[in-house]
Amino acid sequence: MRRLFVAAAGLTMLVAAGCAEDGTGSGTPTITASPDDSPDDSPDDSPDGSSSPTEEPALGGAPRVVGTVADGLAAPWGIDFLPDGAAVVTERDTRRVLRVTADGDVFEIGVIDAAAPAGEGGLLGVAVSPSFDDDTLIYFYVTTAEDNRVVRATYDGETLGEPEVILDGIPNAFIHDGGRLEFAPDGDLFVSTGEAGEPALAQDFESLGGKILRITPDGEPSPLNSDPTSPVWSWGHRNVQGLALDDDGTLWASEFGDSTWDELNRVDPGNYGWPQVEGRGGRQEFTDPQVVWRTEDASPSGLAFLDGHLWMAALRGQRLWRVDVSTGSAREPQDFFVGRFGRMRTVVVAPDGNLWVTTSNRDGRGDPAADDDRILVLDAS
Repeated sequence: MRRLFVAAAGLTMLVAAGCAEDGTGSGTPTITASPDDSPDDSPDDSPDGSSSPTEEPALGGAPRVVGTVADGLAAPWGIDFLPDGAAVVTERDTRRVLRVTADGDVFEIGVIDAAAPAGEGGLLGVAVSPSFDDDTLIYFYVTTAEDNRVVRATYDGETLGEPEVILDGIPNAFIHDGGRLEFAPDGDLFVSTGEAGEPALAQDFESLGGKILRITPDGEPSPLNSDPTSPVWSWGHRNVQGLALDDDGTLWASEFGDSTWDELNRVDPGNYGWPQVEGRGGRQEFTDPQVVWRTEDASPSGLAFLDGHLWMAALRGQRLWRVDVSTGSAREPQDFFVGRFGRMRTVVVAPDGNLWVTTSNRDGRGDPAADDDRILVLDAS
């Protein structure tokens, strides 16, 4: 059943009234991240000339690649973990749902037939229900021929059940489909959407495009939203592909800019400015980003939180960014593995405390090595 919601026009006035006087929602200055331009001198020891992931040195607290949990994948997009420690992995273009164990066993557990891959769309984000032991549900963000939507399916340990649509009507296009899912501690589900290449949708409350949505596990608007009849949590986004919650339950989002600035935002209900603003605008009615990057240094997708830091995977930037958020504000962005593994799509925290990071070199925009795409295992301690 198609669901469309209209947020109250008074939301803009309410949020503007709560903004800091300097024009930022948090009152925190925006940091401009500077990349480390020093070359990566790690040896290329593998037979095909690609870097061996077990040779990455640990230098002064830098993350260290300690292995590859899977290779030969096709544009892996979403990862989340089951209670038994195995991961559920989606492949954007094949529509396959995989079970991947820490030992490297890969099994196909289903195919989402409704997905219609094209451009940046297809089978995208995945989130395992916080109540999986009781309800056995897994949630997916899917681009169909008509729209983007959130579906859920049971998983009995062997195969997926028939998907059930819980929210549809999200605009879709060849570009800017959003697609990340993240459960909040209270059981609500955050959903990131893109503006489908139509910038005006980001400011249009009648559209679910260019938003971060907050819904219940059944797809209804969260009662915590500014307008409890609408699923909209925040708006004025261009294309959010990364969501992460820190230890305090604060939501963070990574967002693709247009031609100048990519963004890391600390997200509360409110207006984040697109298309009126790209990067920092300093305008009272919009919330400014915490960090901005030149688009060639980022084009960010996945985001994960671990031990006071956010880890952000960069596609065009071909690197992994670390940002200290231990004080509640972002500081000290630093980049790693620059150009070494190509495009990086998704980063998640595994049950053992390591990071899993996917490459995205077979997504039509990369230069794949023989064993791409991979899920790398990083020790970030």
